[in-house]
Amino acid sequence: MLKQYLEAGKITSTHGVRGEVRIEPWTNSPEFLCGFNTLYIDGIPMKVLSMRPHKTSVIALFDGIDHIDSAVRLKNKIVFIDRNDAGLESGEHFISDLIGLTAVDDATGEELGKITEIIQLQPNNVYVITGQREILIPSVPEFVRDINIEAGRITFKLLEGM
Repeated sequence: MLKQYLEAGKITSTHGVRGEVRIEPWTNSPEFLCGFNTLYIDGIPMKVLSMRPHKTSVIALFDGIDHIDSAVRLKNKIVFIDRNDAGLESGEHFISDLIGLTAVDDATGEELGKITEIIQLQPNNVYVITGQREILIPSVPEFVRDINIEAGRITFKLLEGM
């Protein structure tokens, strides 16, 4: 079952005295997080009045948070997004949906193990498969043949020695 609300970042500090907060985004980019009109904190929807990228973080102002005293109470809170608000493109997936999927060898149908981690690197992420041995596979079409979240598996083409 896919989670409706996904962790998207952490409020690390206040910004200025008017109630703005600094968010460390746990998304592909600060700009992605800035595309949301509502974030969720402690299960409560928080209307975003303004949000902008600032270096590697995001500066946000929420409705009802208009002073540094109220912003301080949000420090260290996790912010969530509603997956329905994300508008992912075809072929895009949330990392949290991929963790735990079964990795399968395209050529043999053999189960390789489970996706236990996705290392975010540039230019491509790397899947960590843990089974009888640990396998690292770059997230590129040459190796990733099919992602089927509903079936709970990712099919990979392995090269000799992988």
